[in-house]
Amino acid sequence: MPPSTDALRLNRVLAGLTDVASDQVRRHLSAVHLPLGKVLYEPGEKLDSVYFPTTAIVSLQYELANGACAELAMVGDEGMVGIALLMGGDTTSWRAVVDGPGNAFRLNALTLKEELRRGGAMRDRLLRYTQAQITQMAQTVVCNRRHSVDQQMCRWLAGRLDRQHSSELIATQELIASRLGVRRESVTSAAANLQHAGLIHYQRGHILVLDRAGLEEHCCECYA
Repeated sequence: MPPSTDALRLNRVLAGLTDVASDQVRRHLSAVHLPLGKVLYEPGEKLDSVYFPTTAIVSLQYELANGACAELAMVGDEGMVGIALLMGGDTTSWRAVVDGPGNAFRLNALTLKEELRRGGAMRDRLLRYTQAQITQMAQTVVCNRRHSVDQQMCRWLAGRLDRQHSSELIATQELIASRLGVRRESVTSAAANLQHAGLIHYQRGHILVLDRAGLEEHCCECYA
């Protein structure tokens, strides 16, 4: 059964479609649950579907030959996972893994390509989102190179909270270090600094943001 118009509003790309475009796309969408740690794509793997998260959060990561990795971008209810298909590619060079379990809509790659050839609202919105995601990736690269780990952690936490619409999240220091591409000890120090400043409470992988405004003030320019 195709998802309702109200259900589509849970993803901001789908929510912005016109009624006609929404009807064309809706009948090809399927609702799926994305469990924590599920790998949606591996580097070089052919993309057979794209995903529009509603409550799930997906991390896009680049892994080096030695196994070290860093997060390029995160995708939540504002976007789509699988932008390579929008630019004519059938594979991607990064891994897409579920960092926050939740729900999403899945769309077959062939159907997406047909919609892109048809043009109209769907293509225009997806191309604008692609530009936004590339901008996020570029900003992340600069942030990880030029800003302190404290600032990077604030940016990452704020971005996660934006997408899960909550003041709490589950994230170990190992996970945060992996996403930022830094040593675990650096994250331990950053978490202690933020806790001492009264911005967060951290205990055993559970983070509660106590002062959201203060957290954003401690972010670098990259969050804005």
